[in-house]
Amino acid sequence: MKPVWMYGVASVAMMSLAALAQPAWGGSTTCKMKYSLGGWSAGYSTASGSGTITCDNGQSARVSLRAKGGGPTAGKSKIINGSGTFSEVADISELFGSYASAEAHAGAVRSSAAQVVTKGTVSLAFSGTGKGVDLGVTFGEFVIGKQSAKKKR
Repeated sequence: MKPVWMYGVASVAMMSLAALAQPAWGGSTTCKMKYSLGGWSAGYSTASGSGTITCDNGQSARVSLRAKGGGPTAGKSKIINGSGTFSEVADISELFGSYASAEAHAGAVRSSAAQVVTKGTVSLAFSGTGKGVDLGVTFGEFVIGKQSAKKKR
């Protein structure tokens, strides 16, 4: 018959291994973004805006958006009702940075845009509607930056 204390030691050892192994399983989260974005294009395209990213693990961040690119494009538009979904990530911090982009946009008074951007293994598919007169396809860079909190004076 084995001493009772061996069962206690074995239990503690198994719980310790389980605790150590947990980070290796790597929990993931799904994040969504609501945004507005406005800009112009004439062979060269530029746009800027802001949004909010929220994740199902409770993380969220206010973000600044910037897009630059080129291609057969012309017009001016403002997307005021945009939304998108990111691929799964371990943490919201993986979403900030520069993405390669391809965009198609069209509109006359009412404007719409659809875009897919990628940064390594992270991707974002998003679309939106708004106002403007625009038509074209652009390829370039899309940047998501974390907005810093405003300092009180």
